[in-house]
Amino acid sequence: MTISAMTDNDAANAGIGDSGNAAEAGMSLTGNLRQMIAVLERERQALATLDANELAEASQAKMALCDALAPLGPDALDPQTRDLARTAQQLNDVNRRVRNLLAANVSSRLEALGASQHTYLPVNTARA
Repeated sequence: MTISAMTDNDAANAGIGDSGNAAEAGMSLTGNLRQMIAVLERERQALATLDANELAEASQAKMALCDALAPLGPDALDPQTRDLARTAQQLNDVNRRVRNLLAANVSSRLEALGASQHTYLPVNTARA
């Protein structure tokens, strides 16, 4: 199943949501971080193929996972979950750099087309 087709039941099965005890909390944290890594990898593929719909779906999935992870602090991390969190952070950083490169490419192409010329004159500028 793709993450874009994730239902509330699927989210609960993946560990997104509240947990009743410490063992479940650890499994929930691990599950949430693994799910975040999968979403970030999916986002990277969407960036590579310029798939806007997939990017939007990945963004929604990331926000849901961030909401699930928000109540937890650094003290909740054991060595395994700390490694998973570090991996997720690295993937997010790579995706951010790719987005920035794509945005810079679009900007340079628009400037090459003359879009950087001002269409409107400043308010205090008189026309000839």
